[in-house]
Amino acid sequence: MAKLSIPSTITLFLLLLLLLIFVISISPVTAGGRHIIKFRSPNLYPEGLAYDRSAQHFLVGSLHHRTIHSVSDAGVIETFVSDPSLPENSTFLGLAVDSIHQRLLAVVHSLPPLPPFNALAAYDLRSRRRLFLAPLLSEDGGDNNNNRRPVANDLAVDFEGNAYVTNSLGYPEGNFIWKVTADGEASVFSRSPAFNHHPVDRGAPESYCGLNGIAYVSKGYFLVVQTNTGKLFKVDAEDGSARTVLLPEDLPLADGMAVRKDGTVVVVSQNKAWFLKSADSWSEGVVYDRVDLDTERFPTAAVVGREERVYVLYGSVMEGILGNGEGGREWFGIEEVRSEKESGEDDNAWVYVLVGLGLAYFMFWRFQMKQLVKNMDKKIN
Repeated sequence: MAKLSIPSTITLFLLLLLLLIFVISISPVTAGGRHIIKFRSPNLYPEGLAYDRSAQHFLVGSLHHRTIHSVSDAGVIETFVSDPSLPENSTFLGLAVDSIHQRLLAVVHSLPPLPPFNALAAYDLRSRRRLFLAPLLSEDGGDNNNNRRPVANDLAVDFEGNAYVTNSLGYPEGNFIWKVTADGEASVFSRSPAFNHHPVDRGAPESYCGLNGIAYVSKGYFLVVQTNTGKLFKVDAEDGSARTVLLPEDLPLADGMAVRKDGTVVVVSQNKAWFLKSADSWSEGVVYDRVDLDTERFPTAAVVGREERVYVLYGSVMEGILGNGEGGREWFGIEEVRSEKESGEDDNAWVYVLVGLGLAYFMFWRFQMKQLVKNMDKKIN
């Protein structure tokens, strides 16, 4: 019967050590640094952010140009869409990739003093050709008053290619959701009374901004946040009925939103990112972590990128609106945001892995020592 010698035991130990190094090298990104992307595009001031999984790049809009740009993981930026046929100085706000139908959907909005204009544009992801431009009208036709004009802002898309766009006008005549079919037919989808149920401080600077970030959940409903109340709503995808999600705290200045495959929702404001979970399909939820963001660079949108990492866009868009930057800002950022509590859980998991490997090697070493003692006894006898 073949017996393992001491040198073979050492060889096995080295193999286990190499295996451990290999496993650590392919461990989740939480074991390393956050992914930070810096990209340069003078006077871009992007507000919207999307991620194209097939091309593995980000897509950002522009405050001052009728363009959409792709940004690689390394920060290489190039013009993805240029649409001069849109009204002059139109702004691209919310973006979404319809991966099933291979389309990029983009919300188009005109800021004062331009006349009111809201629309949803659809572009083919491969040819980059515009497929349609669907005007978004309110049922009363809109209002030329700059303080009461509709504001098409963010969007989400379902599996059938229908897009749902939030109207962020934070007054009772606002706070509704448009629906645009895959063929480009637009209508008002939801005017739920729940959207105007919570009191708003009209003296607050953000009081003008109502419904904002929106995300589609595969179980047949949407989640949408409201900036001026910090509330989260669950909206039925069939009839547009909505109800407030019960949370232990409000989400003040809530803006962008992203949903991971594990059901975790990340809501981004001007100064904070909240990590939320729910055990009952969002009748109620919990805030299990909060991450401070860089307020000066004015974060807006959030997306889920590769390996389910959550990214936030730092577009300094308020600086672009107010014109505070001297000569216009040139550098912008897309940065990964992580929950420290999740990182701690991953670190604990690796402790268990290390302990398990150590225990396995110890048991094997004991077995080898036992065999060695037996062999020595046989030789003595």
